[in-house]
This record gives sequence, C-alpha cells and structure tokens, in this order.
Amino acid sequence: MTQTAEVTSVSSLQGKTSALVRGRSPAGEAWRRLTRKKLAMASLIYISAILVLGLLAPVLPIQSFSQQDLSNTRALPSWEHPLGTDDLGRDMLSRLIWGANTAFIVATVPLVVATALGVTIGLVAAWYRGWIDTLFMRFVDYLLAFPTLLLMIFLAATLKPAVVNFVREIGPAIGQPQLWRSGLVDYLAVLLILALVGWSGLARLVRGQALSLKEREFVEAAKAIGVPDRRILFLHILPNVMPLLIVLASMSMAGAIAAESTISFLGIGIVPPYPSWGSMIASTYGYLRTPYWWLLAEPLLIVTSLLYAFAYLGDGLADALNPQTR
Repeated sequence: MTQTAEVTSVSSLQGKTSALVRGRSPAGEAWRRLTRKKLAMASLIYISAILVLGLLAPVLPIQSFSQQDLSNTRALPSWEHPLGTDDLGRDMLSRLIWGANTAFIVATVPLVVATALGVTIGLVAAWYRGWIDTLFMRFVDYLLAFPTLLLMIFLAATLKPAVVNFVREIGPAIGQPQLWRSGLVDYLAVLLILALVGWSGLARLVRGQALSLKEREFVEAAKAIGVPDRRILFLHILPNVMPLLIVLASMSMAGAIAAESTISFLGIGIVPPYPSWGSMIASTYGYLRTPYWWLLAEPLLIVTSLLYAFAYLGDGLADALNPQTR
C-alpha cells in the first residue's frame, strides 16, 4: 500500500497533464477510473449506506436502543423486531443502527484530528529538517515502537479515568452533576485515544512524500520567486500529497472502526447500554454454540463486511488515483 501511494503522489503532475489533454479534470479522470472498479464501487455504496443509516439514527422511526422488554428476550426476527431482540429484550435492528452511528463518529472525528496533526507535523519536519525533524521523528518512532493494540489498551485504561474525573469536576459548575455517568465520557475518551494513536504513522508517510516533492522543479521555482514557506507547504506540496491522504483515509476509517470495536469488546471503550458493535459482540460471543448464535452473527457480520468493504475501496482508490494505472 505504501509503494502504491508513493507512485500515486510522485506521478500526480503527470496524471493532471494527461487528464487535461483528454478534456477531463484530474478529479473527473480519477472518478471515471474508480467507476470501472465494480467491487470498489459496490463497497463505496455499501459503506455510504451504513454511514448514512448511522447518521440518521436519531430521526429514523425505530425503537429506542435502550428500551427493554424482559418478557420478549432473545426473540427471533419478526415484523415487530426485524432482527430479533437481545438477552434484555432490546431491538437488535435499533442497536445495530445506533452502532453505525457510533462507528460514523469514531471513523470521522479522530480521522480529522489525526490527519490535521499528522499532515502538519510531516510537512514541517520534511521542510525544515534539522533538529525539528529529529525531534518530531524520534517522538513518532517512540509511538510506533509500541504495538498499536497494547498502546490503545494502555491509553484507555489510563486516559478514561482521567476524563471521568475531569467531567465529574466540571459537572456541578455547569449544572450537570451526573454528567460523568453519561455516555459522553466514553465517547470522548475513545475519540481521544483513536486520535492520539492514529497520527504518528501518517506523519511519517507525509514526511517521506514531502521530502521527495521539495526537490521538484515547481517547488524550487516557488522558492526562487520568494513564495513564503507556509504557502509552499500547503498550496504546492500538500495538493500533491492528497492522493496518498485519500487512500490512507479509507484505510484509517476502517482501522478506527476496528479499534473502537476491539476496545469496546474488552470493556474499556463504549460500554452498555450505549450501542457499539464491539460491546454487542462481547455480550453475545458466548452464544456461538447455542440456538441464539444469530445474536453474535449480526454485529460480527456487519463489522467484518464493513472492514472488507473499506479494504476493497482503498485498493480501488489507489488504482484510480494512480495515473500510471490503465
């Protein structure tokens, strides 16, 4: 994936020229190539449908994700409950849709924060080099030295109590003394963890691309006429790194969803009754060899299929944004 992204970024100017010669914009040419990838387009449609459902969860005419009916637990799919009910009588369809809402949040908010941080640090380190580059990259090396999953577990175990204590202290000041008991704390802690973990690898990749681009003729010409460093970084180099960022964004969203599901499965992420596919899998994994195996299959199937869809979409984007691909 890294080699593909490098080819994409280095040859982006060539792709722009060839696209304009054919009368298409670079974005239009990339979209035309992507539409030829049937598996990538099917994945894009599937991902969009899941994320739109999650985004519209608060306004959809579905049951509450926390409403319990203890007289109708583990019910098979019916007209009233299209995907059945869980062991507390809660509607599985509602919880899966609200789980998509959680997935939408954790796939976008940390991505924006990590991208902004990683791109800025990568560009600055590549441009100024020297002690700035050494300082940033050694810190990145320290972060990358830890296994990602262990680092997330460590941050979840240490950061979440700190967030709870902070919210508990500010709660009375804003007239919400029980705010620390709400699911907001879980969401805030998970978003911080994913953002802190996700930027380091992106910063290193952006730095590598920027190091090769800063020696190109158009950058030298911009420096020769006195263009400020900030304009060169964000108006000349950054646009040529965008193909790499687009491909990485699709893979990062998949990684964020998988990471949130993992830490929620371990009980240190989003905890019940607030919906999360990971916590739903954790509460039903014991049903694998029972007549209620479908309670485990439903969230597991959605998570697995969504991760595969992001992988296929990422491969399609890498090919579509690579002007040397035919």
